[in-house]
This record gives sequence, C-alpha cells and structure tokens, in this order.
Amino acid sequence: MKVRIGIALGQWPIKDAHADAIVDLVDYFEALDVDSLWMSDRLVTSQLILEPITFLSYIAGRLRKMKLGTSTLVLPARNPIVLAKELATLDFISRGRLFPAFGLGGDDSKDLQAVGVYKKERAARADEAIALMRRLWTEENVTFEGKFYSVQDVTIMPRPWQKNGLPIWIGGRSQAAMRRTGRLGDGWLVSSVSPAEVDAGINAIRVYADEAGRQVPEDHYGVLIPFYFAADADKAFEVAGRSVRPRADISVGEFTAFGSPDQVRAKVQAYIAAGATKFIMRPCGPFEGWREQVGILAREVIQPLQTPAE
Repeated sequence: MKVRIGIALGQWPIKDAHADAIVDLVDYFEALDVDSLWMSDRLVTSQLILEPITFLSYIAGRLRKMKLGTSTLVLPARNPIVLAKELATLDFISRGRLFPAFGLGGDDSKDLQAVGVYKKERAARADEAIALMRRLWTEENVTFEGKFYSVQDVTIMPRPWQKNGLPIWIGGRSQAAMRRTGRLGDGWLVSSVSPAEVDAGINAIRVYADEAGRQVPEDHYGVLIPFYFAADADKAFEVAGRSVRPRADISVGEFTAFGSPDQVRAKVQAYIAAGATKFIMRPCGPFEGWREQVGILAREVIQPLQTPAE
C-alpha cells in the first residue's frame, strides 16, 4: 500500500491574508515533497475560503509535482455539465494531477439555498451528477435523461488526462456516504473520525461495494487530520484547539494529531493500521506558524511514513 500525505487549506485564520503569502506557502509545500494540496469548499461565507477550482487552476501552473484535490466539493451546488468541463480541463492542463472528492455540503451550510437547491434533493442530485459526469468524461455524443439533469447528444473536450475519466472520491462519515462510496465512488475521504471509526467505515464500504458488484481499491481510503506540533498534546490544544470543530459524541483528541512529533506520527500510524493510506493534514493554529508547522510535518511525519514516489 502506498502511503501518501498531503496538506489541506480550508478557512484562513485571518481575513486579510495576502495573496502573495498564500501562494508562497504553497510553493514551500512543494519544496518539502508534500504529496498533494487539497482545498475545501464553501460558496457562501463571511470567512476567507478560496473557491477551490479557481485557485487550483491558478496554482496548477506553478506546481510541477503536487497533486491537486477538493476536500470536499459541494456537488449538488454545481451544474454537473459545467463542472465536468472545468474538472476535465484542470486535469488535462495539469497532466493528470487532479483528484476531486465530492460531498453534499454541511448541514449548517447555506450554499444549497443560495443556488436554489432543496436540501432534501441533495443526495439524489449528487448520485445523478456522478453518473452523468462519468459518461461525459469517457463517451462522445452523450444523451442522458434524469430527474434533475438532461442532455441530448453532448460531447465535452478536452477529456481528462487520466484514462477512463477522473477518479471520484466521496466525502462524509455517515452510513449514507459510505453506501454512496461503495455504489458509486473510487475512494473514501473522511474527516473528524477516530482510527476505530475508519476501520469500521472501510469494512462497511467493502460490504456496500460487494452488494453493488464493485470494488473500491484498497489504497483509496483517506483521512483528513487537523494537526499541531507542540511540546505535548495539552500545550498544542492550548494554542490550536479552537481551530477544530468538536463532536458531541467523542473527544477532539480522538480525531486530531496534536502534540509532540512522536505523538503526531503515532496518530497517523494508528490510522494506517486501521486501513487508511491517503492523508490530508490540516495545519491549525495561527497562520503565521503554518510554515514552521508544515516543515516539522515534512521532517517528522512525511519523510518517515510516506511511500517514496516511483
């Protein structure tokens, strides 16, 4: 199994983050041999969250090695024909470095309402969009009649650089998300879960995939993990604990990697033991410290745990 470790950039902790500082930080990530860059998605927000497709399209021209991902793109909020074209173009121009992960949007998000989509329809829209996009990426003269989307004799070019279209990763820790991964997805990307929950989720997805007559590749299980290095976990939480959204049913410490390098590395190893091989590490704490934090991550976690590129 190939262990690969990337970085997530979601909400910026300061609203006036300068564009040059953001781009310079990404350049620094690639110099550290970080595997991939992942952008979160929120259309309607007062927080500083960059639109992922726009930003990744810009940054793809600067990067030469890092893969590019969405973690996760709110699929029901977008027209799948336009989205299929955008993602195919980005994958083509980046020579096959794009790995989109799709979700339904958070329960507290206003994105769907803002674009005129009923929340009760979001799951059915996502399923239909995935089926349509797969055909648009691999077929010519596509005719599709669905409940929400219909096209007649449509072809999009360029096709994705990756053969057989883009791999589709599904986000979410609900049983419905696991079932969707088994039925329709090429991988599972989950956040705010413990290693034990990852183990249970992978087993559930295998069952759902088997029921659908499919297989999800064994190295296509990924986890997003907030991290922060300090002398120990308590000191790390003092500085960066507010950067993590809590869960009511388990402690924040169960799904974060906070503490000394040994503690952070051990937490990633626990997820590897549970069956995950792809990791998206989200730096926490003040923005001014992210460069140092990722530097420690590269030295103490990425170098010893990541499978070398072929």
